[in-house]
Amino acid sequence: MKKSVTVSVDAEKLTALEMYLGQKNLKLSEEFEKFSEQLYQKYVPSNVREFIELTAAKKPPRKAKKDASTEFENQS
Repeated sequence: MKKSVTVSVDAEKLTALEMYLGQKNLKLSEEFEKFSEQLYQKYVPSNVREFIELTAAKKPPRKAKKDASTEFENQS
């Protein structure tokens, strides 16, 4: 499961960052994902990372929940 993080950045700095990343064919969202992975590798102990990877591999894929309105329509 992925979660979102909100970061406040000065508007002018953000515009400049996006402009210069664009010149290098890079996307801000991808750079943030890379950076978050670097932080994870740096600060989360390797045994904890290994445990998370093992538990993630064992979980079966989640089934999509049925929409209650769709289910009601199918019963009519």
